[in-house]
Amino acid sequence: MTQTLKRFSDLPLSPALINNLSSLAYVEMTEIQANSIPVMLEQRDLIAQAKTGSGKTAAFGIGILSKLNPSYFATQALVVCPTRELADQVSNELRRLARATPNVKILTLCGGTPMRPQIASLEHGAHIVVGTPGRLLDHIGRNSINLATVQTLVLDEADRMVDMGFFEDIVGIVAACSPRRQTLLFSATYPSDMRHATASFLRDPVEMKVESQHASQQIEQLFFEVTPENRNAAVSQLLFHYQPTSTIAFCNTKIHCDELAEELQHQGITALALHGDMEQRDRDEILVLFANQSCSVLVATDVAARGIDIQSLGAVINVDVSKDTEVHIHRIGRTGRAGERGLALTLAAPNEKKWVKLIEEYQGQDAIWKSLTDLSLNRTELIAPKISICIAGGKKDKLRPGDILGALTGDVGISKDQVGKINVFEFMSYVAVDRAIADQVLSKLGRCTIKGRQFKIREIT
Repeated sequence: MTQTLKRFSDLPLSPALINNLSSLAYVEMTEIQANSIPVMLEQRDLIAQAKTGSGKTAAFGIGILSKLNPSYFATQALVVCPTRELADQVSNELRRLARATPNVKILTLCGGTPMRPQIASLEHGAHIVVGTPGRLLDHIGRNSINLATVQTLVLDEADRMVDMGFFEDIVGIVAACSPRRQTLLFSATYPSDMRHATASFLRDPVEMKVESQHASQQIEQLFFEVTPENRNAAVSQLLFHYQPTSTIAFCNTKIHCDELAEELQHQGITALALHGDMEQRDRDEILVLFANQSCSVLVATDVAARGIDIQSLGAVINVDVSKDTEVHIHRIGRTGRAGERGLALTLAAPNEKKWVKLIEEYQGQDAIWKSLTDLSLNRTELIAPKISICIAGGKKDKLRPGDILGALTGDVGISKDQVGKINVFEFMSYVAVDRAIADQVLSKLGRCTIKGRQFKIREIT
């Protein structure tokens, strides 16, 4: 089955779901969708290898909704994700897909948020639950969730959950689900040890692997030889030369992330580190800053970067070469999306060239090597165009993005064009404004009323 031959309207789905997909501009299926949705509709178990951005969330979302019964108020589908960021994205996509199906309740259960509201929501029931392993196990232990009614279990980014040490948690979650369920396992890689470990979860699964290469005309890949001593300096050289609007720089260790982010900051680059040792709240804030253009460079580990969904990413820099070729492909696949040209820059010390060789073999093409000495010495500081302001109020205060925008364009007196992304969470809201007017916004917004109330505000740095 090829993408060009398969349209969503060809699938045996309800007219309401087909019409909603059409309204979301879902016309032709991606390769993973064309191959996996018919299998799901046959109620078969599935192992699917697919890269980030391949359309897998819509694939399993359509599979779930095709057999959901809204009048049966029980948990009919469970999606397990490695991180809170990914769980939030999956929930949002499922809500978009479910718009045409009346009264579908989708609940997100992740750590880092209070248990009590989640327990209260579960008492009222939910059709689809999306969650992270630790929090789901907590609910199972408290008997606040009943998974015996689950018809579809999705393990999303299963390899990352195993990498993050969640395998035992997953075993406990699977055991709590109905043995008559359909199980869908999505994973970037599927090594033999994982195949053996997950065999008991699946019944005669259909296995498929979607090509994880990226079109060379879509992503320009360049390699630079470095010494271990000049690796960090080379990162700033690349940034100053190419001047990407937003960059993810991948390091193999948390310590290296912190060191590099600090070094880049000293050179006038708006950079932040993101890794697993951080508090969930700090990670959430950093992701907001990066997504709303208040941070130019995100220095991250592979595990922490899972679930980051930035539609337009100027460049990916592999500060350390990944020893896993599929991880390399995933890293660079974050740039060059939505028809835009991408840039992937990889730094390799002499002892890492063996890993580059594996990448060459995997991609079936030679690496293009460039010299750092050929780069221009442009020292224009890479300062993010926006500043983010945190408002100490959110959904629980009935705040909506329109309320915040109204206060900014009305009481503060700035134009709509000077306001960037507005994110409203449960207890906090974030708004990005042009850097040049940040002081004006900070001095006036704290004195304004939003929804008849004054809220504490602070700049996030």
